[in-house]
Amino acid sequence: MTMTQLKSQVVTRFAPSPTGYLHIGGARTALFNWLYAKHTGGKFLIRVEDTDRERSTVAAVDAIFEGLDWLGLKPDDTVVFQHAREKRHKQAVAELVAKGRAYACFMTQEETEMAREDAREAGHALRSPWRDRTPTGAELEQAHVIRFKGPLGDALVVPDAVQGDVTFNTKDMDDLILLRSDGNPTYNLAVVVDDHDMGITHVIRGDDHLNNAARQSLIYMAFGWELPTFAHIPLIHGPDGAKLSKRHGAQAVGDYQSLGYLPEAMRNYLTRLGWSHGDDEIFDDAQAIEWFDVSGINKAPARLDFAKLGSVNAHWIRVADDARLVNLVMAELIGTGHKEAPDTREILTRTLPLVKERAQTIVQLAQAAHFALVKGPVPLDEKTKNLLTEETISRLKRLHENVLLWDNWDADYIDGQLKNFVENEGVGFGKIGPVLRGILSAGHPAPDISRLLASIGREESLLRLKGGLFI
Repeated sequence: MTMTQLKSQVVTRFAPSPTGYLHIGGARTALFNWLYAKHTGGKFLIRVEDTDRERSTVAAVDAIFEGLDWLGLKPDDTVVFQHAREKRHKQAVAELVAKGRAYACFMTQEETEMAREDAREAGHALRSPWRDRTPTGAELEQAHVIRFKGPLGDALVVPDAVQGDVTFNTKDMDDLILLRSDGNPTYNLAVVVDDHDMGITHVIRGDDHLNNAARQSLIYMAFGWELPTFAHIPLIHGPDGAKLSKRHGAQAVGDYQSLGYLPEAMRNYLTRLGWSHGDDEIFDDAQAIEWFDVSGINKAPARLDFAKLGSVNAHWIRVADDARLVNLVMAELIGTGHKEAPDTREILTRTLPLVKERAQTIVQLAQAAHFALVKGPVPLDEKTKNLLTEETISRLKRLHENVLLWDNWDADYIDGQLKNFVENEGVGFGKIGPVLRGILSAGHPAPDISRLLASIGREESLLRLKGGLFI
């Protein structure tokens, strides 16, 4: 990848720190960056901010990319790992020192704490006594940090595409460390250098980074570089309006996958979470890309609504390819201990189109198919046994004889045959429906009788019916 992009092309980035799983808020940030890049015909890049080597783990990196891959958010160029650019970061710091915009500071930790306390009492941020001193060669051999030499009391206005103009006072901003005493670059320095070198034009991220935008703007200015457009989006809150936490339920993207949500549903829902396009709630990727603009992002925090997410997911399950649903349900069944039989996929292929209308998740869809996977004959529950009167048994035996003559086995045909049967019997369907469901459903929730029969198939239907009637 070339590290300099033309400013005329929009370039966004998602820059996670690999210290844990991909949080749902991070997923939305990645999605907004991806959408805006696609909307403008630009590029979406990923940079792993792993300068904190002690906390960054391979497992966390894998979890982040698994989450992004599941969501379908692919970068348009090679992934950048920040720690691999350490040499460039140090070179950039050396440039600031040479320009008089950074300096070596030799304060010990104790001296730093004392100076910070004195500064607090004086009403401004920490100022190092080394700020305007030129260290000797011997002193430079000693342990020290490199600090940024920022303005002392100017007003700093950071334009933000979501928040508007945000004003900071530089007297409240200490001279942040750019290089630690071990020579490792710090977050704010590395971010600015990397964003500049990668040609990032728009920094779309959570509003918890708003203070960082002020510090980073000063560093941009010190280098003489053009600032990107900042867009700080409000964080996601729980349904109760409090900051999202474990008590609100799933937080990691992987959790939502395990709970049975579809990636297209998550993209749909997360796009709508803090951004709006009129009253549209359901839309596909093409529509989202066409409509999405940073100007549509709300200033107020969004609230995670699991009921609405379920409704959105239910829509995408209903329109999903049935063969894909079979694979997803099969994976869910195997993951919960179900052993695949030779005819399992055949049964699911018949059943899922008939039961998917009421499922909000793949987990629910798998549960809805359990009735069809049981092998008869099955024992009857007490409620069903009590419904088996002499009259009912006689009528169901006639139904069994009738079923043997059916020459079709789709739900519509079966529905018509059942209506003809009860009409010829001169009774309402309520006379046989409950007991027939009890016999056929194997004790599991099941759809209406015609769909139930179509799902379990002719042979299994006859087997369960005969077993229930002891014939």
